[in-house]
Amino acid sequence: MRRFSQRNSLVTLNDINVTPLLDLAFVLLIIFIITTPALEPGLNMKLPVGGDARTRTDPANEATIQGFANGLFSLRGAKPVGEKELENQLIQAYRANSQLLLVLKVEGEKPAQILVTLLDICGRNGLTHFRIATQLPRKK
Repeated sequence: MRRFSQRNSLVTLNDINVTPLLDLAFVLLIIFIITTPALEPGLNMKLPVGGDARTRTDPANEATIQGFANGLFSLRGAKPVGEKELENQLIQAYRANSQLLLVLKVEGEKPAQILVTLLDICGRNGLTHFRIATQLPRKK
């Protein structure tokens, strides 16, 4: 006759019950779906007309870049040149004065595209000090 030991009566658990885990996952998903829109409210933006004239820097450290509708650019009122020539002029001006602040002025039907081109030129060459020229607000 064989003797039965107590070890055989212990049953090992071979699989995990995932139902409570899925319930928890679905509850967390619902909580995140509900709270996410509350964390990112819509922004009411009013674009500014212009800056304050009192925030001017030293004029010796400023260089104005004008972007024209025909795709040409002018640095400090010089003869209008193309993008590559402007980039070379900016590199030389920045080497001469590392505190250079660029004032970006654009015109034309697509001023955003001209501004993006100017910002791209500045970004490629590490020129991080610039401001966008705007009209001063009208006094009422």
